[in-house]
Order: sequence, then structure tokens, then C-alpha cells
Amino acid sequence: MNKSLLWLMAISCGLTAGANYFCQPLIHSIQHDFNTTTAQAQLTVTIAQISYALGLLFIVPTGDLVNKTKLIPSLMCLAGIGLLICATSVNLPMLWLGTAMAGLFSVAAQVLIPFSTMMVAQNKIGETVGFLMSGLLIGILLSTTLSGLISNLFHWKLIYVLSACCIFACAFLLKIRLPNIPSTLQLSYGGILSSMRILFVEEKRLVVRSLLGASAFATMSLLFSTMSTYLSQPPFSLKDTFIGMVSLVGIIGALSTQFVGKWGDRGYNALLTFLGCGLLFLGWLSLLFSPQHLGFYLIGFAVLNTGLAFHHSCNQNIIYRLRPEAKSRINAIYMTFYFGGAATGSALGVFAWNHGGWSSVCIAGFSLVSATIICACLDYAKWGAQLKSSV
Repeated sequence: MNKSLLWLMAISCGLTAGANYFCQPLIHSIQHDFNTTTAQAQLTVTIAQISYALGLLFIVPTGDLVNKTKLIPSLMCLAGIGLLICATSVNLPMLWLGTAMAGLFSVAAQVLIPFSTMMVAQNKIGETVGFLMSGLLIGILLSTTLSGLISNLFHWKLIYVLSACCIFACAFLLKIRLPNIPSTLQLSYGGILSSMRILFVEEKRLVVRSLLGASAFATMSLLFSTMSTYLSQPPFSLKDTFIGMVSLVGIIGALSTQFVGKWGDRGYNALLTFLGCGLLFLGWLSLLFSPQHLGFYLIGFAVLNTGLAFHHSCNQNIIYRLRPEAKSRINAIYMTFYFGGAATGSALGVFAWNHGGWSSVCIAGFSLVSATIICACLDYAKWGAQLKSSV
């Protein structure tokens, strides 16, 4: 694949995925501008998550049914329109409408990633997916930082305008540069959704790897859900701007995905999975000591992100090889589990914080790491006869 096209696809993944996270650091500004309650403003984040989940379930599977060269730019343009609705919103319901639209169609990245595997040789799947995942994860990490910064310097709506313009430009470039690979699948939309149930029942490794990804992402979401509350209080007492910048250390993990993908292509996915489990454990161990110094929190955050990147890259490298003709549907199933894990981790984090503070959060973190290790062991017992296996 041409390097410039690969970079364009990675940037597109980052832009579309990041667009779903702009509202998180802007809750106070939204509440002030629309003269509403905190709870109503916070509902914007929930709407973004729910709409994204619906897109994963009902839009991503169509990537196996229609021409992806047309589908991907169309989804990106619709997401861009949603962002413009947010930018021009005059009340909270209008912002919710734009957020829902942007969230629903930002799943373009989850159609683009499996499509990329059709453009490379089998021994390059992991490397390609890893590179695009680096772009996606960096986009998510930068989105909250940039939206908060631009809001402080200019206005909170400006980030939506800038993002929409960038997404429209990338959609245009992808439309003229993506190879035309029409679908040969002879199924109706209802048949596509029905076949997902069959895939879920028949592909046991997809289920195990989806559970592994869900539990690993839950550990990260647990940390995200408590980060603002924890760091804004003594002994840290950080301002919102600095709290948003903490996530930048996660870029280390985001950059690791392309290298993990390369080693996964060489057959080391089982070994990399267990290394990822070790990193998750070390991350929470460092976070356990964070009340003593902020440095422990930053190290733990970076290590935890890296461990998650190891798991996510290995999981996608494996599941895309299960049914080459059903990559979009397989990705839809996996990502639904993945973000279901995020929702679970977020809820668990709030519960743990309210019933025991930071020590309870760390206990919950170690519990989720244990669940991830159990899933990794199940996968290895069933499909990993050797540490160096073919997938």
C-alpha cells in the first residue's frame, strides 16, 4: 500500500474517532452557554457513547455488504455535518442532535480499519492495523486536550468547526484514492445482522478475544472515569487544563501499536498478549502508589495505555483472520464488546470511588486485570499450543 494513503487513512481514523470525545472537557462551558444543569450537560457525553454503540451494531456490519470506497467517505461527511450542527447549536437539544449524528457516523474508522486489511498481504495485516490504530488512539487522546485548550483560548464551538473541515477534506481525498473493491456478498441488511449471531455462536475465539478486549479496556475506562475527580483534589489539586494534558502521556502506548502489529505478523500474538497483561498489572501497581507522587500516576497511565494497545492490536490481528469475508461484521461484534467494557469500567470506577476512594478504585483495577489474565489464559489453553503461533 502507498505510504501516503496509509497516512491519510490513519489521520482519518484519528479525526473521526476523536470527534466523539470533544464534549468531555467542555461540560462546564456547555452548561454555562445554554444555562442548563450539570446533569443535562453531562448527558451530552452519554449521547455520544450511545450513538457510537448504535453505529457499531447497525452501521459497521454493512461494510461487508456495500462498496466501502463509497461508504467510508459518506459516513465521514455525515459525521462532519453532525459536528457543524454542534458548532451552530443555539440550545442543548440542538447540540444533542449534532452529537448523536457525529457519534453515529464516526464509526467510519471501524469500517476503514478492516478495509485496510484487504489492501495488504496477509503477513502485513498486523502492521497495517497497528499503524491505523496508532492514528485512531492518538486522535482520541489529542481530542480532549485540544478541545479544552481551544475552548480556553477562543470558544468551545471552534473545535467542532475545525474538525468538521478536516474530516470533509479527508473524506474527499479518500473518495478519490481508495481502491474500488466492490462487495460480492449476496445478503440483505437483515441477513447481515442475522449472520452476526451465527458468527458469535460459531467463532469461539472471537468471543474470548472480545471478552479479553472488553476487560482490558474496562481497566482504562475505570481510570478515565475517576481521573478528573482524583487529580483535582489534594494532594494534586490540578486545574482542568492540566488534567486534560495528563492523557498526552498515553501517546506512548498509542505509538506502540504499529510495532506490536509487526511482531504479531511474525506469530508472537500469544506472547504479546501476556506481555500486555503484565503491563496492565504494572500500570495499576504504579497507580496504587500515586498518592505519594504525581509521577507514579503519569507512569501508571502511560504503562496502562501501552498494555491496552498491546491487547487491542493483537486482538484485531487475530480476529480479522478468522473469516476474511466477514471482517466488518467481526469488527462490529468485537468493538461492541470493547466499548461495552468501557461502559462497565466507567460505572465501576464511579461506584468504587464513592464507596472507598482511590484505594477501592485500585482494587477494582486489579480485579479487571485479573479478568483479562483469565481470558488470555483461556485463549492460550484453547488456541496457543506454542507461544510463537501462526496468529
